[in-house]
Amino acid sequence: MGKLSGYLRLMRPINCLMMGFAVIVGAVLASSTFLEGPSLTIIYGFVTGFTLTAASMTINDYYDREIDAINEPNRPIPSGLIKSEEALAFAFILTLIGFVAAYLTNFLCFMTAISSWTVSVAYAAAGKRTGLLGNFLVSVCVAIPFIYGNLAVANTIEVNILIFVSMAFLSNTGREITKGIVDVQGDRARSIKTLAVRYGERKAAVGASLFYFSAVLLSPIPWLLNLVSLWFIPLVAITDLGLTASSFMLIKDCSRENARKIKKIILLCLIVGLLAFAIGAIR
Repeated sequence: MGKLSGYLRLMRPINCLMMGFAVIVGAVLASSTFLEGPSLTIIYGFVTGFTLTAASMTINDYYDREIDAINEPNRPIPSGLIKSEEALAFAFILTLIGFVAAYLTNFLCFMTAISSWTVSVAYAAAGKRTGLLGNFLVSVCVAIPFIYGNLAVANTIEVNILIFVSMAFLSNTGREITKGIVDVQGDRARSIKTLAVRYGERKAAVGASLFYFSAVLLSPIPWLLNLVSLWFIPLVAITDLGLTASSFMLIKDCSRENARKIKKIILLCLIVGLLAFAIGAIR
């Protein structure tokens, strides 16, 4: 059970479920009738989002093993529970499954999956050390599943997808900057140029909050453009309230412990935001 729990922790199952669900949300946003009947596209899309996210998380932990020895010594690789070569083999298997599922969907989805995986590996191998650019790369990977889901059922990218992708990109960038505050000690030791390392935790907290506020400002647009139903409003209001409250809390207290709490709250906000768009797309 020890090994199994180690592999599960490498995958970050909650993140994987979110990205698998994000593909489905992207499909629903492109076509609200998408879920009326059973479709292998739903299964393939979820599998692609889930497994490629798990692969990227595992690869990231492989490259971060020396940093995690300082920041998170209990993680599977630095703790010795999972060997480095075992983690790479696991990532290869997950990647292969994701690519096969994407290929079975359609060619555009297959190329999108390859692009997303390439960006995630580029981030893990070198992009993370660039700081804000690395944050952007992660946010691209978070946003792509919605486009993937759109392409799985439509030949064009819908306007509501672009709005949601922008919101996901902005809010996740804020979360990545917040994570930089949590990891500042290890990042500084490894010369990783996050905003927290370069300018201090306080300025990083302000920067993260600006991205959160930007995402909030975009949230009324889908309803104003009549792209979603009224069911969208209460859920997105909860998301906006969470992002706004988290911003003020982070600016007030930018300690490592509080930033860790904020990071978890933002993840919950992103999940509610996903539900807001998914339910709002059904009329």
